[in-house]
Amino acid sequence: MKQLDVLIIGGGPIGIACGIEAKKAGLTYLIIEKGCLVNSLYHYPINMQFFSTSELLELDQIPFISAENKPRRKEALEYYRRVTHLHDLSIHLFEKVIQVDKQAEGHFHVQTTKAQYAATHVVVATGFYDFPNLLHIPGEELPKVSHYYNDPHFYANMQVVVVGASNSSVDAALECYRKGAKVTMVVRDSAISSHVKYWVKPDIENRIAEGAIQVYFNSQLTAVTESEVYIQSEKESHRIPNDFVLALTGYRPDFTFLQQLGIQIEESADQFPTYNPETMETNISKLYVAGVVCGGLNTHTWFIENSRVHAQRIMQHIVKTV
Repeated sequence: MKQLDVLIIGGGPIGIACGIEAKKAGLTYLIIEKGCLVNSLYHYPINMQFFSTSELLELDQIPFISAENKPRRKEALEYYRRVTHLHDLSIHLFEKVIQVDKQAEGHFHVQTTKAQYAATHVVVATGFYDFPNLLHIPGEELPKVSHYYNDPHFYANMQVVVVGASNSSVDAALECYRKGAKVTMVVRDSAISSHVKYWVKPDIENRIAEGAIQVYFNSQLTAVTESEVYIQSEKESHRIPNDFVLALTGYRPDFTFLQQLGIQIEESADQFPTYNPETMETNISKLYVAGVVCGGLNTHTWFIENSRVHAQRIMQHIVKTV
């Protein structure tokens, strides 16, 4: 079994950036992705528009040309696919990492669903989109409840409850409303999140103000049945008819996987993985983290635009040790 200099777990934009930097540094490497290329982006809503401009999503100074200043999902998928092909990156898709063990000899043994690998260094760039924050309420397991949103046409003329007030929730509420759905939002805070895209926030606030979209602020969804939902506000409870629930309450890293690797998770509200910000090396020697996974539960900390530099930091540190 040939030993790689670097094995990169995750084929999203930052995993691709790590592969580019590893190749430029002359290191032997492999990217392993459990789904399709940039799997998380592929599962974003079909009409999603990024908060960042196209220049801030570029890798290796390769121009990202989009029809609008802020690109959409389809354009991003095309861009990262072309970047991967341009660099002829070594990447295995639809292959899941099952276990990573550090051997006495100092290298890592990596077991996947398809093969075994040996690597001197491992980079974890797995993101967080695969693990939704569950509500833990009765009825959450019903088929009508989804933690992911795709196409608004599916909800046309239906009674839809959207839980949350972040970008994904607001986009879903507005798009479903404009396809003829009767939309009710359930928001635990007293207002729409300040993190919502600045060009979208006035739209949702105006639709709420005119009564086109119903909203329960300072409220929580407490139960779901086949035909209704139960909402608890500060002073009263509500029971309303319902066809579908979009529980868009955010996502979290796979902490179980990180801990299986031996990475320490800080005992704080955000549960950051432990790493050196100058090298991105974790408490395990030669094991690194990169991208949004570094933010723990604070998923507003790292984005593509400000974590691209992680790839450079990691490979510069590895080159010094190879």
